[in-house]
Amino acid sequence: MLKGKEVDATMEKRVRCPTCKTVMTVSGNPGETITSTCPTCGFHGIIRFEGAPQKTRPIIRIEQLTKTFGRFTAVDHVTLTIYGGEIFGLLGPNGSGKTTTIKMLCGLQRPTSGFASILGTPIHTKAVMQQIGYMPQETALYFDNTVHENLAFFAGIYGLTKERFIEQEERLLQFVNLERWHDSLVSTLSGGMRHRLSLACALLHEPQVVFLDEPTVGVDPELRVRFWEFFHSLSHHGVTVVITTHYMDEADRCTRVGLLRQGVLIAEGNPQDLKNKMGTSSLEEVYLRLAGRQTI
Repeated sequence: MLKGKEVDATMEKRVRCPTCKTVMTVSGNPGETITSTCPTCGFHGIIRFEGAPQKTRPIIRIEQLTKTFGRFTAVDHVTLTIYGGEIFGLLGPNGSGKTTTIKMLCGLQRPTSGFASILGTPIHTKAVMQQIGYMPQETALYFDNTVHENLAFFAGIYGLTKERFIEQEERLLQFVNLERWHDSLVSTLSGGMRHRLSLACALLHEPQVVFLDEPTVGVDPELRVRFWEFFHSLSHHGVTVVITTHYMDEADRCTRVGLLRQGVLIAEGNPQDLKNKMGTSSLEEVYLRLAGRQTI
């Protein structure tokens, strides 16, 4: 981890690279954890900014959101507010309700009861759909089409002009390292490459809110770091990112997290604040302790 003296607790830190000793200034928000790359040697380090995160205007409001399948309750009266520019992590094991929650917010499943809005507009409206991007856990691509054809298809759905699509395609294919496969059939790509293409499709129209369901599964460690650098770049530009993950180190990089167990939101807050409250250095231990309390 890069360490350094804090110059401005709300804006900047001066840090020294442990590998080549280069000193650099890194900017961030209170309560934020970012990944920084040394410009000299390329070393990746994690920088944590102390303090409570700044709350901007609410972007996502969830009130008593519930989803049942027959007698099974997948999401149980979840109430939550997510603010502009946050990276909000939904954390929990398989079957905890993370994906179902995201699918309801994206308009792919209707809630059984409760209410949710995005940018002040109730979910399940066309106006909301144009403002969000969604990367599903399962690959939502056309395997018999090329990388370019898949991107062009999603660009058409979002109404991008030809000029804007060309610009976005070049930028995003470079980011996910798929330029060489521009004309390759998706069926010939590896699972990790398809995952990267799915992310590019979700970001084509530069949405204000992005939902990412396990975005780094099957991605190599180096690209995983690049993904998180990009997520933080989106956050710095005011984009709200909602992400599900099983990786505890990724949860630590979120502005705030919500811990789900059997469809119930058992805790939410800044990762470090949750660990301090429970007297532990592990977010996994926080979850296990709270899950144990819920069982009692």
